Amino acid sequence: MDKVPSRTSTDPEKNVDASSLGSDQPVVNDQLERTVWRKLDIWVLPIVTLFYLLSFLDRTNIGNAKVAGLLKDLKMTPQQYSIALTVTYVPYIAAELPSNLLLKIVGPNLMLPAMLTLWGVVTACQGTVKTYGGLLACRFFLGLLEGGVFPGLVLYLSFFYPRLRLQTRIAAFFSAASISGAFGGIMAYGIINLNGKAGHSGWQWIFIIEGTITVFVGLVSFFFLPDSPDTARFLNNEEKAYVKAKLKEDGAIAGDEADSFSWPEVAKAFTSIHVLIVGIIFFLSGVVLYSLAYFTPSIVQSLGYTAAKAQLMSVPPFSVAFVLSMLTAWISDRYQCRGAITVFCSVLCTAGFAMFLGSVNHHVQYGSLFLAIPGTYAMAPAISTWNANNAAPHVRRATAIAIGFIMTNSGGILATWLLGSAEPAAALYQSDQDPAHLLRADGLLRRTQYHIFEAREQEEGGGAHTYLPPPGGRWAGRQKRVVRI
Repeated sequence: MDKVPSRTSTDPEKNVDASSLGSDQPVVNDQLERTVWRKLDIWVLPIVTLFYLLSFLDRTNIGNAKVAGLLKDLKMTPQQYSIALTVTYVPYIAAELPSNLLLKIVGPNLMLPAMLTLWGVVTACQGTVKTYGGLLACRFFLGLLEGGVFPGLVLYLSFFYPRLRLQTRIAAFFSAASISGAFGGIMAYGIINLNGKAGHSGWQWIFIIEGTITVFVGLVSFFFLPDSPDTARFLNNEEKAYVKAKLKEDGAIAGDEADSFSWPEVAKAFTSIHVLIVGIIFFLSGVVLYSLAYFTPSIVQSLGYTAAKAQLMSVPPFSVAFVLSMLTAWISDRYQCRGAITVFCSVLCTAGFAMFLGSVNHHVQYGSLFLAIPGTYAMAPAISTWNANNAAPHVRRATAIAIGFIMTNSGGILATWLLGSAEPAAALYQSDQDPAHLLRADGLLRRTQYHIFEAREQEEGGGAHTYLPPPGGRWAGRQKRVVRI
């Protein structure tokens, strides 16, 4: 990673030369700095985290429903289950880019809560379906409405936080994915006990209750989600000016002309070497991430646990994933080492798969999930931040972020067929994870190669990176250098 010039403070956002902010900007002091980031972390971050928790929960709770009897009641085969998952991803992928390009035009304070509310309705409707066709229809609209969530939330956070503070915040909201794995297991364990109540099966209650919660949160969030620092009611004028100054200095905002829509900027994202290479990494990661997200309850059940116990036993690995995500994000933001973090997490995940494949002991196989799941989930924030940090202006960044998640969810389609088309899941996990294991190993190789490529580019001081920091900022005089943070 390119090293940021040394400062008198270890905090990457402190001790900025006041002259670089302009004479009309607030004088920076420690108290103002702490107050601003604390307010954003209190008012913005929890809402974003809750959004993604519900998004991931509502998309993957079909795995809990499967264990609770979904396939039996709807007379579905494992192949039909894979089709239902695939149907979710086709509109999901199609919606990601246009949704991200529309986010700033419509306004995130309107668009994100509206999406949340509508997909909550669709989630609840899954609990009322009586046929396989009805489930397919619900999964299609769920994917369409959820498609813009993850790239939209990453883009939304970049409206408030400079790059050196971004991964910790992305990790905080992405950690909701691992929390949803733990939280979803606990909820499903309790909800399936409602089996038979009001004429609904336990798996139907999973969809109905979790969908209703999503609708409630979506309606409430209309009143609390700020559009931008300018409209954040919890910031005073001085604090708003400080945030805008930090974003301008960081290159995150570049004026109305640079932020207006431009097809050439969209095209530049598609032809950027950085975006294309990271896109391959996103795809390989998506295969493994969604394999674990959708099939962990089935894998655990196939190790000899009952359906109810399998829901609970899927909680601990995801809890460890949450802790590792936050720890690696803090290290990555502190030392600007996104590449090293992705390589480390890939090694951890690969070791977990190797451990599963190399043993027939069910306790060892269950233990392997404590490496595979944390390694996979902790890696995603680093890749997402790596991608978002190296694209500007706004339209190019929005496109680059969307491309990354299009590739991730394309990997999700492959994942549904690697593990979803046969039973039992544990045997399938052991046999069909051979290709997934090879994909993970290939992903590790790609990350290592790219990390070395980045280091060589920076050492030579060259490269065709698309982002040039604005004059007068912390990288003034270094515009010919490649900035990868």
